[in-house]
Amino acid sequence: MPGEENFRRPFDRPAGSRTLRGAPAAPVREVEIKTFRFADDGKVPNHPRWPLLLYPQVLRPAGEDAAALFESVFAGNGWGGMWRDGVYPYVHYHSRIHEALGIVRGRARLRFGGESGAEIAVAAGDVAVLPAGTGHQRLEASADFLVVGAYPPEGEYDLCRTDAPADRDRALQTIPQVPKPRSDPLFGAGGPLTRIWE
Repeated sequence: MPGEENFRRPFDRPAGSRTLRGAPAAPVREVEIKTFRFADDGKVPNHPRWPLLLYPQVLRPAGEDAAALFESVFAGNGWGGMWRDGVYPYVHYHSRIHEALGIVRGRARLRFGGESGAEIAVAAGDVAVLPAGTGHQRLEASADFLVVGAYPPEGEYDLCRTDAPADRDRALQTIPQVPKPRSDPLFGAGGPLTRIWE
């Protein structure tokens, strides 16, 4: 059963604080990170150790090219391979790389963790960081829904689907081998991802 936890370790704050403070570019806000853990459901492996991270309203996208804000922040923290699009409407996951999804505009209801996972409402300004193996799909979205995706330099992009058993067999071997990113896509080296994913 998926679990939601709040990030309970300090990040440049006194012990007991759950609000993040960093020294990133000005558009990145202090937020309370939510974590979600998903078990292997027989179709989607999910990650055996690391949770999905949700940074609600961490960026303030605005202007004609709000996607450029996400791209700039991600690139400034060493995440690349970026794209602009939506989220596939079918369950899929990546077995050789982690993924950041920055919600540029609109809103959507996404399901993470596979069919027995969690449905999470996302909106412009949110960022979700998925460890390798985390199932995800779009259930519904506004007409203007736009996402910027990004990846750490460690790993190799692949696309696995639940209707391909060979993908799952291979993924069970590759997911645990994907290294932890050297930097958080929003807060850089020493950011919360590097501490939560231990």
